[in-house]
Amino acid sequence: MRIESISIENYKVFKKATVKNLPRMLVLLGSNGSGKSTFFDVFGFLSDALQNNVSVAINRRGGFHEVISRGCDPQKDRLKFEIKFRDIKTKNESSPLVTYSIEIGFNSRDGKAIIHREILSYRRGQYGKPWRFLDFTDGEGNAITNEDEYGKKATKEQRMNQKVAEPDILAIKGLGQFEQFKAISSFRSLLEKWYISNFKIEQGRNISDTGVAAHLSVTGDNLAQVTKYLYDYKREVFNDILDKLPQRISGINKVEAKETEDGRILLRFQDEHFKDPFVARYVSDGTIKMFAYMVLLHDPDPHPLLCIEEPENFLHPDLLLQLSEEIRTYAEHGGQVFVSTHSPDFVNGLKIDELFFLVKKDGYSIIKAATDDSAVKDLSKDNQLGWLWRNHYIPGANL
Repeated sequence: MRIESISIENYKVFKKATVKNLPRMLVLLGSNGSGKSTFFDVFGFLSDALQNNVSVAINRRGGFHEVISRGCDPQKDRLKFEIKFRDIKTKNESSPLVTYSIEIGFNSRDGKAIIHREILSYRRGQYGKPWRFLDFTDGEGNAITNEDEYGKKATKEQRMNQKVAEPDILAIKGLGQFEQFKAISSFRSLLEKWYISNFKIEQGRNISDTGVAAHLSVTGDNLAQVTKYLYDYKREVFNDILDKLPQRISGINKVEAKETEDGRILLRFQDEHFKDPFVARYVSDGTIKMFAYMVLLHDPDPHPLLCIEEPENFLHPDLLLQLSEEIRTYAEHGGQVFVSTHSPDFVNGLKIDELFFLVKKDGYSIIKAATDDSAVKDLSKDNQLGWLWRNHYIPGANL
């Protein structure tokens, strides 16, 4: 799956912002408070709303008055999101552009959010108007049941009427569980499986309980368990990581997840210059973090959307070009990645169509692409993007 555009309206610092032509790897620049974390949180908000309901998602963020943009009227204005994506199965398979849009208001009488409109649609090629696979207003609506016939000329829509239990429940929550609603299920899967990396160095050093884990947790506290899983069940992936270790982490040529006598897992690193390995708590912060990123980016079942905030923390600048290459490879294999950074060294590893930045004006933020500036495009042919940014050649990307 690949997200191609996002529109955000009345959500925190985004009064009205749209970003189009999103690449598989997108990197955001912006000053503190410009909205980088808020941009990621659009998916966190929708994911919370899917797993619970919209009221829970809003309350976790301080209530409707804290979520809606400053200057808006909570009684009249609505949160609006529109996401366009393609459910691409293979590199050679073209898929229609799917649009999901939602409008959320607030009922001050009972203190609950209301989903006023929820639509998921895409166009039938060159034949006629778009099919609205899901179309709900104030908790009632319908969904197409003959999606398999989409694209066939003269095919008529067959619909099933439904009503959600409460007006703050997403319609895709229920319908996305059924295989017959493929477009709805695909978007639901994106929201369920999206991942934001918030790796904690000390948690990555943990001696984990016995067992295996297939995916790295948000904080990385199960790093040893995932390492053991890759070694036991995905040896080819594990060996690929080992092959790259000497290039990514100086001196380290082996990593093992050893089970202790008391049934816990100990992560150990072998330095090629020493006979005995070091346990995780004695290696550097940068070594732990780089190894965790390699485990994350070599996941055999990649997340459809991966968000990474400030990957440069604790890493030597020389490692950042290599990390950008690892992230790009991950994205090319099917997992779209959004990254926020304050590091010119990391930005030096980017292509110009991967670089976007946030500009704050009159208290609100908009999102711009570096490719929109012809001068920046010309300068990038002979200069690294990080250097251009650091020296204020990218208008609006600095304070």
